[in-house]
Amino acid sequence: MINIKGLLRENIKPLKAYEAKEIPCKVKLDANESPYGISSKLLANLGSPKSQRLFGALNRYPDPEAKFLKKLISRDLGVRLENILHGNGSDELIYYLITTFGGPVLYPIPTFSMYGIIAQAIGERRIEIPLNEEFDLDIDRIPGAIRKERPKLIFLSSPNNPTGNCFSSDRILKIIESTSSLSIVVVDEAYQPFSSKKGFLPLLKDYKNLVVMRTLSKIGLAGLRVGFLIADAGIVNEVDKVRLPFNLNSLSQAVAIEALKDRKTMKSYINSIISERERLFNELAGVNGIKPYPSEANFILFKTEDPDRIYKGLLKKGVLVRNMKGVVDGCLRVTVGTPEENTVFIRALRQMLGSK
Repeated sequence: MINIKGLLRENIKPLKAYEAKEIPCKVKLDANESPYGISSKLLANLGSPKSQRLFGALNRYPDPEAKFLKKLISRDLGVRLENILHGNGSDELIYYLITTFGGPVLYPIPTFSMYGIIAQAIGERRIEIPLNEEFDLDIDRIPGAIRKERPKLIFLSSPNNPTGNCFSSDRILKIIESTSSLSIVVVDEAYQPFSSKKGFLPLLKDYKNLVVMRTLSKIGLAGLRVGFLIADAGIVNEVDKVRLPFNLNSLSQAVAIEALKDRKTMKSYINSIISERERLFNELAGVNGIKPYPSEANFILFKTEDPDRIYKGLLKKGVLVRNMKGVVDGCLRVTVGTPEENTVFIRALRQMLGSK
């Protein structure tokens, strides 16, 4: 009988599969998804003769270059086509970046878990630098680690998941400038549409070692798995060498194109989430025993004395949030939902804590 574990690469043996558990509940506020799906206008457009021709051509491979989708992204972000690379979600692009350039891979913690998971899966060394007490980049420790470890890739998620805050722009810029001939700095802006900050796209022309990642997952299209990176054409050309052919399917491309055309609806959804985030923060701040942390994303991290009890109690009331045990101990994370969902969550939380 074959010994499967004996055949494993050493870096895979301690790795655990990423678990995205589906827990049935009435109000799902655990995964940083948008509470708003595709609009009725988009649905109508998908029933057009043009879309029907697409559905009738699913026996053919999708456009390998995602040309029409990239043209819309180019228009919306004001970047050239040669500076864009599409991916099957941000996860795939992270995988491609580490595959292309290797490691060591440096990132702060806590942050998006896939940086570390993918680096380990590929067999690259990981350098994890804890955030400071304000959840900001530890600018006293990171430069030393860069000089000593000489990472090829640095991942910075801003706004950061799970803390919700943007890292200080001057600290990110200092890292980019200090590694201009040493490392590629990837600023992951998955949550940037909800932020008051402009992001780092305008700096791409000035820094050849800067990569910016974006995604459609957080603005209502998580099921499509559409992400993209924007970088110097030299970087894009190299990463494109490891991109799997036809990595973005025809249906995802078609729906994403129609969604991006309807910018007015998309913007209204984003504005609603931002407005509800502020209301939710103020509500949480008024609950005894709860400390919410300011957020620039579509979720709020909050501290409580007994997070396990609160998590289980909310679930019994049909509200699912994320228990951050082992990541940010003592904290739960709640996604901003619809006004009705947020009200149900706050009401259930107040009932559990005896607040009015």
